[in-house]
Amino acid sequence: MIVYAEVEFLIPTAHSLKEKRAVLQRMITRTKQKFNVSVAEIDHQNVWQRTRLAIVSVASSKTSAESEINYALQFLKSNPEWEQLEVWKEYL
Repeated sequence: MIVYAEVEFLIPTAHSLKEKRAVLQRMITRTKQKFNVSVAEIDHQNVWQRTRLAIVSVASSKTSAESEINYALQFLKSNPEWEQLEVWKEYL
């Protein structure tokens, strides 16, 4: 089972692409280390205060893949440096 999620964040403290990427890279790296997921920025690469991430989990059961995605989303949402705007999930 594959679970795919997209999540968009607003980074109000970022005043340059360098500041945005510092926050983004730190969270992407930590998420990949803590959870069995793949993460990539898929939109708003050249916008200072917004980002859209794609997160994918592959597991033998829907329950396992979905729980891994949910844990990763909760972890990302808990970062005080950004605000979650929307989440979208798909099951493949």
